Amino acid sequence: MIQSVDFHILELDVMKKYPKELFYIGKTELLGRPKISIVGSRKPNQYARQFSHEIASKLSQAGVCIVSGGAIGVDAISHKAAGAGNTIMVAGTGLDTRYPAINKNIIQEIEKEGLVLSQFQSGIASNKYHFPLRNELIVALGEVLIVTYADISSGTMRSVEYALKMGKEIYVLPHRIGESEGTNRLLYNGFAKGIHDVDAFVAKFTKAKQKESVKDEFLEYCKTNPRYEAAVAQYGAKVFEYELSGKISVKLGRIGL
Repeated sequence: MIQSVDFHILELDVMKKYPKELFYIGKTELLGRPKISIVGSRKPNQYARQFSHEIASKLSQAGVCIVSGGAIGVDAISHKAAGAGNTIMVAGTGLDTRYPAINKNIIQEIEKEGLVLSQFQSGIASNKYHFPLRNELIVALGEVLIVTYADISSGTMRSVEYALKMGKEIYVLPHRIGESEGTNRLLYNGFAKGIHDVDAFVAKFTKAKQKESVKDEFLEYCKTNPRYEAAVAQYGAKVFEYELSGKISVKLGRIGL
């Protein structure tokens, strides 16, 4: 079911303008996890496909939620590798449309087990002017941005521009001369760091996993100031238990800590 996000997402404060509206299908508690954005070409080479999958998979195993845009290529690879229950897809259309259609099954899985977000109301179809807005949201959600393959004139490089403006760290795969010239140029000019060892890169985020493992998922959810009815529907008796113990408070129909 499509719902409107009725709480503030702190990560989005770095955007040029906070979205007027946000819609979602899925589990908003994923927003409380450590997050990394992965983007790239719709037509990556085999090297980029392999390592996009490995990076997303190992980050997910380390407790990091993967954020991407649901497109074919690097996006779809990253979502699949992370697992539907540990990924956030940001759509460039209204959520009544699963775009692109070729990824319909992936998107349905994310809706059921993960989280799909959009700035666009139902009925709004694919439009080339919407995707830069989607890209900005993808970049804002992640702690860092990983670009595994991008040509110089590609739309992916627009995501890089957002990351630079937001002061986000950018990581890329080193490629051979003549391949992925966009990321190679970023690396050469010092705007990005190279991922030379996947395990060493993922190790940077194991502390985030350890910290996350001791967090109470319900309390993390309560930090979003959810409606009381929505919390009861999702967590049942735990709401009453935590309310009685004083761990949460209820004011004007909303839960707080």
